[in-house]
Amino acid sequence: MSVTIKAVSKALPEYWRSTADILPLLDSWLIDQDDRFIRKVKKIFEGAAVDKRYSVMSPEDVFSDLSFEERNDIYVREGIKLGAKCLENALEKASWQAQDLDYIITVSCTGIMIPSLDAYLINLLKLRQDIIRLPVTEMGCAAGVSGMIYAKNFLKANPGKRAAVIAVESPTATFQLNDFSMANIVSAAIFGDGAACVLLSSDQEDTGPEILDEEMYHFYDAEEMMGFKLTNTGLQMVLDVAVPETIATHFPAIIHPFLQKNGLNIKDIDHLIFHPGGKKIIQTVEELFGQLGKNINDTKEVLRLYGNMSSATVLYVLERMMDKKPASGEKGLMLSFGPGFSAQRILLQW
Repeated sequence: MSVTIKAVSKALPEYWRSTADILPLLDSWLIDQDDRFIRKVKKIFEGAAVDKRYSVMSPEDVFSDLSFEERNDIYVREGIKLGAKCLENALEKASWQAQDLDYIITVSCTGIMIPSLDAYLINLLKLRQDIIRLPVTEMGCAAGVSGMIYAKNFLKANPGKRAAVIAVESPTATFQLNDFSMANIVSAAIFGDGAACVLLSSDQEDTGPEILDEEMYHFYDAEEMMGFKLTNTGLQMVLDVAVPETIATHFPAIIHPFLQKNGLNIKDIDHLIFHPGGKKIIQTVEELFGQLGKNINDTKEVLRLYGNMSSATVLYVLERMMDKKPASGEKGLMLSFGPGFSAQRILLQW
């Protein structure tokens, strides 16, 4: 029973700024810091390889003293809009109706909402009343691929069905005004807001790249490397400087056994669809794969145009790849990393 990807779409918030436009706002945020520290922070923003990012709130509000409750209210309100928009866009791309969906998975980690996003989408789009729903939280940047894995397993067990995975993230809503740690600064420099939707199918009449295999990989003793700490002022970023080095150390175990069990090696992969976690992680991946003639140009371009949008970001890379219409038989490798610490992989064939 084959499972295919029918369509991928994205949705972006109304606010956006170039990095150059954000730099003046740093002066008011860092007004009580010494000049050397201010220069260092601006250098981090300028060197983050992010030219532009989108946000569910104005940049002025991001760098304000909005409470946790106020920020989360914006996350909920705007997240519902973005989720509905990207799902509608994907259904239009696929020429599907809302009632065609059998399974809906929503993923997010940058706010708190109960009921979860899927409940709102069921009502807004009038999805079927017997649709199966699964909200996935607390998996961070890896959740977009995780959601696809869960959808694939459902569809493989249920022939002739269709599923939607919707990722909605607002990292700017987690910004901590009075936190001048490197984790908060780097987070502000690389993250942006956005949403994406992937439609998958086990209906053999639906065409698209087939998911050949999927697998998760969990790092031992790395729980504290990445995530959020829930504080009185909101979700405080946890981001260890050793993340790129740790990923590099584990890369052989992440990539090669997964491909080998499918009778492949890295030279057989035509397209690398990698999550753009940040400039240092991209540099690490390029050093590992550049000598093999592989590139992650689409990953770099997504980071440049949108920043890291947590779970939604790798789906933007997938959309770019889908739009290029790879030739029949070409293979792609999807990869994302997230808290845990973990790596999620999907092997595709067009």
